[in-house]
Amino acid sequence: MKPEFENIPLVKNETKKRFEIEVNGHFAFINYGEREHQIALVHTEAEPELAGTGAAAAVVEKTLQLIKDSGKKLLPFCPYVFAFIKKHPEWKAIVDEKFGGYDQL
Repeated sequence: MKPEFENIPLVKNETKKRFEIEVNGHFAFINYGEREHQIALVHTEAEPELAGTGAAAAVVEKTLQLIKDSGKKLLPFCPYVFAFIKKHPEWKAIVDEKFGGYDQL
């Protein structure tokens, strides 16, 4: 994660069902679904003003850390999150082994 994002807090916006960070009034976020022992990440997006800044990667990394800390298992349905985990295999440890694409990570 780029240093400029390290101190930006991750917010779990339960109303919008997304994890988000706010950067200069603009949002990068991941839509999620949650069960007792799992969190599914469905879609990652950054507002156009944040394109190319690393904000999307930062919100993914912060969200993965939150899931790890929660003890829940991850279902990475979002292609961006899936690709992030492939690039950073240390996060595979939090992916639910029953996830359909687990063997491709």
